[in-house]
Amino acid sequence: MTNRPQLGLIRQERQTRRRFVKRMTLATTGLSALVHAPRSAGADDPGKRAMRLSCSSINFSSLPIEQAVARIASLGFDAIDIWSAHAGCPHLDDCLNRLGHEGLTALLKKHRLDLYSFSVYAGGFAKYAGLLGGCGGGVAVQGSRGGNPKDIRNEMKAFLETLKPLAELAEKNNSFLAIENHSHALLDAPDSFKAFVDLNDNPRIGIALAPYHLQSWKADVAQVIRTCGDQLLYVYGWQKGSSTNQLPGIGPVDFKPLLAALKEVNFKYPLNPFLHHEPAPDETSAALRKSRAHLIRLASQL
Repeated sequence: MTNRPQLGLIRQERQTRRRFVKRMTLATTGLSALVHAPRSAGADDPGKRAMRLSCSSINFSSLPIEQAVARIASLGFDAIDIWSAHAGCPHLDDCLNRLGHEGLTALLKKHRLDLYSFSVYAGGFAKYAGLLGGCGGGVAVQGSRGGNPKDIRNEMKAFLETLKPLAELAEKNNSFLAIENHSHALLDAPDSFKAFVDLNDNPRIGIALAPYHLQSWKADVAQVIRTCGDQLLYVYGWQKGSSTNQLPGIGPVDFKPLLAALKEVNFKYPLNPFLHHEPAPDETSAALRKSRAHLIRLASQL
């Protein structure tokens, strides 16, 4: 008799999970179509290779948005992640205040580059939601909040509750909110990912995974990817290191197990090789070109 309530709870959790997966599948149909559209034809056609790749505009924050877009497209990336004013990056505010959604859409179309995401660490999603929606929608990446509480499940439940207004805003703008893990934040340790996934029942909210920060925990990043499963909306190709050593294929981390885990969970979106405090644009370009080729080569081996 004592087991029956537990069995009932398990059935309820399974039913809730099935409903979540169904809603997530329906919700992300538009996003999948957006990020899987071929950028260009030819031998390097993204439709003919094992993965697609995006690039963050902050890696070229010293350039105007037009030049950053042109540079990223010329390197062969399929999609772009446009940053708000973190570390003084001017791009997203310039798009909002000068280009508007029509100008930004035209700029990306000119360079055959898909819009994947806005990184809104500075300014917040609400400020840019209309612009993202006007461009057809995408992912908005932001952090969680401070703290690393002992009672992670209750704290995570409370945090997810605060995201409901943003989730409603995302739905109105055909978009999704991806919460990034960060050192000394609520979403940080491996068990915080488990709490997030278990408690999140909103298909407009998911996870942006930064291996860089998980390395502080000496975590098995591939296993964390498996924990995230279909709630994974964004992944940085990023590792601890200085300058270009933060990039896959240049720094020491073997990214093949991570790519294998992404394949296992059927990650549908572009991977985003990334570095902070980048060198001058030409050196950054050379490093990103090398990292991109490395990731494509690894993915072709899986």
